Amino acid sequence: MEAELTSQLARLSVSLPAELLSQLDAMVADRALPSRSQMIAELIRHELAEHREETPGGVVAGTITLIYRAESGRVRHALAQTQCAYLMEVISSQHVFLEEDQSLEVLLVQGPGERLQQLCDELRRIRGVQQIKLVTTTALLPPLHAHGEDAA
Repeated sequence: MEAELTSQLARLSVSLPAELLSQLDAMVADRALPSRSQMIAELIRHELAEHREETPGGVVAGTITLIYRAESGRVRHALAQTQCAYLMEVISSQHVFLEEDQSLEVLLVQGPGERLQQLCDELRRIRGVQQIKLVTTTALLPPLHAHGEDAA
């Protein structure tokens, strides 16, 4: 198995300013990663996902994390209505109550990057939403259902 992974790797030589390299090494140490390569690969994956999100028609998967005040059912109702308008993109949601009448909700989403950004923008406009963040990846969920086909 180790040989298979090694054969799929490619080497890359990068020149960086000394201060940037020092900051990278500090980040690798802070996160207790075994190498710079792992950190650089993660940074590249984030940028590729963001690039794909910006590419028209580029499908991405990810999460939308919201923090909101739940002082009344109005906010949760508005969030649910907005999510229903994006039924094809919202795969699931998880909600938990926090202290001080706040709630945390995480949506698992997949779809065209621009559509997911529209969803975020609509959720952000709901009064009571305090924080929202979309995090995406280029890896996609497998198809959940095969419509019109017999289940085997």
